[in-house]
Amino acid sequence: MTEHVLAAIDGSQFAEGVCDYAAWASLALGAPLSFVHVVDNHSWAPEEQNLSGSLRFGAREKLMEELSALDEQRARVNREQGKLMLEAAKARAVEDGVSSPTTRQLNGTLVETLVELEKDVRLLVVGKRGETAHQASGHLGANLERVVREMHRPILMVPKAFQRPEKVLIAFDGSQTARKGVEMLARSPLFAGATCHVLIVGAETAEHRSELAWALNTLREAGHHAEGAIRAGEVDDALQAYEQESGIDLLVMGAYGHSRIRHLLVGSTTTAMLRSSRLLLSSARMQVFLMRSDPCSRGHGTQVGP
Repeated sequence: MTEHVLAAIDGSQFAEGVCDYAAWASLALGAPLSFVHVVDNHSWAPEEQNLSGSLRFGAREKLMEELSALDEQRARVNREQGKLMLEAAKARAVEDGVSSPTTRQLNGTLVETLVELEKDVRLLVVGKRGETAHQASGHLGANLERVVREMHRPILMVPKAFQRPEKVLIAFDGSQTARKGVEMLARSPLFAGATCHVLIVGAETAEHRSELAWALNTLREAGHHAEGAIRAGEVDDALQAYEQESGIDLLVMGAYGHSRIRHLLVGSTTTAMLRSSRLLLSSARMQVFLMRSDPCSRGHGTQVGP
């Protein structure tokens, strides 16, 4: 089966952004577009079921029957709402120029469902927060964090409104994985025409200057305008500062490996950056591209990017 762009749709305020970014990615990559809505009937299971323990048996039995009927009704409503969302997403993608996008509605948990689908996914597009996530600007939904940990395909995490990325930042440490990331950035149609920024966090040594020169040359040879810098300090602080100074639209960073110990481009910084309210969750225009390079993951081989 042809690998496709998969967009996870829900009732959150990020749904329109997911639609538009997914359509853009589908057209840029020349890949089919699929929308999926996952019906998780347990994500909103009412806590009031626990209140029946203090009731006498007859009253408790009646209450449990009523709660069961309510659950079934909520499930039907959830499915119907999902179908409407999928229809709207498909229509929006067609308006954006995508030919014959497909839709699927599946039962289960979001994380398990996406992992089951990942073998046919070239790029997953998700919103920064899901429908059930806390709305505080610094909060990253637990579902999304688990998706990032479990998926072994590139993930584009997007804001509410679409903006074509014009300035892209990649954190670079000179490792083999980081070099693959730069090569991916150089050749991917997603980043065609974008100015590429490379940031090395550390001391300004001859080795770092050589690594930066390699990264910039690789990007320039592929036709990109490329800029770079070496900054001292903590990785997450340096990335945040550089993003603000340079007006970065899209941050390319490494996601978690199969083991929590394994690091990719910025390794242990992934969680800190995902949770950073300044860089990711409070920035209305910021997009985040998470690469995977995990040769031990489910036999998929190395997957850096589209």
